[in-house]
Amino acid sequence: MAVTDVTEKTFVDEVLMADTLVVVDYWADWCAPCRQIAPIVEELSKEYGNVKFVKVDTNTNPGLAAEQGVLSLPTLQFFQGGRVAKSLTGGKTKGALKKAIDELL
Repeated sequence: MAVTDVTEKTFVDEVLMADTLVVVDYWADWCAPCRQIAPIVEELSKEYGNVKFVKVDTNTNPGLAAEQGVLSLPTLQFFQGGRVAKSLTGGKTKGALKKAIDELL
């Protein structure tokens, strides 16, 4: 499954109303660690077909990032049942992200 872009308008339907685990990658184009983690998130989206992966550009959706309590980038939030089940901040390895996903499946 490919990583899809989510906006303030689509967040509720795409993330909060999803019936599966959703990994939300909050990023910005000026954030170097965000650029490093992006290919890892893409790889994981292909490996975990039963998990939904989305990304939120905080430059164009600052209200959404603030509403979700995102204070630094990159931040990955793991949603289950419309709620944040886990949150990771900063550059992470593929292994760390896989561990976080596996703990929630």
